[in-house]
Amino acid sequence: MKIVVIGGTGLIGSKVVTKLAAHGHEAVAASPNSGVNTLTGEGVDEALAGADVVVDVSNSPSFEDKAVMDFFTASTNTLLAAERTAGVRHHVALSVVGTERMTDSGYMRAKVAQELLIRESGIPFSLVHATQFFEFVKSIADAATDGDTVRLAPVQIKPTAAEDVATAVARTAAGTPLGAVLEVSGPEEFLLTELIARGLVARGDTRTVVADRDARYFGAHLTDRELLPGPDAEVFPTTFDQWLDAQVTVTR
Repeated sequence: MKIVVIGGTGLIGSKVVTKLAAHGHEAVAASPNSGVNTLTGEGVDEALAGADVVVDVSNSPSFEDKAVMDFFTASTNTLLAAERTAGVRHHVALSVVGTERMTDSGYMRAKVAQELLIRESGIPFSLVHATQFFEFVKSIADAATDGDTVRLAPVQIKPTAAEDVATAVARTAAGTPLGAVLEVSGPEEFLLTELIARGLVARGDTRTVVADRDARYFGAHLTDRELLPGPDAEVFPTTFDQWLDAQVTVTR
């Protein structure tokens, strides 16, 4: 099958392209770097010509409320229109576990809007909701930093490795449209404060993580279990320690 991966040069997209190609698919990495811009429409029709499946793992360059809403609605509308013209039979999008529970976040509201466009498009679809990636420990800390202190709500999280998310997305793209959400997570449950503190220590980062019930998570107020998947989630095996060990090996 010809599978076009929008955002195909990024963290998840590049891994998805590699996995699909390894299984014999014609996997096309599409991004502004390759002349495919879903905001302006440049190169989109050409990239999707003859495509069976489109995978959207792109992300907004800005998390400001209006900018992120504009990105996901404009980009998704552009893609869906091009898919109808090209006769695409399956649209796969990557989103976030708990999106619908965190709509006080502008980013999450934009993801909800994106998913609604996909559901109402008439194109067969699958939505992959992933828990937070291990790879984003630093960016979570950075967003919550005040001076040398990282303030985070002490809520439960079940993070996962980007490699495992890419596996889930690639499998979904190669399969039959679900017409529903597939949730994926890692095997371990942590307090968000514990996860970020461990990740910072492993990086040699001396910032102090403080539990703060009022701290916002990318604009969202968290109470306890918003970041956790449901009981039917697909659980991948990579633990946080295994992931950390792999990072050390890579940097040696």
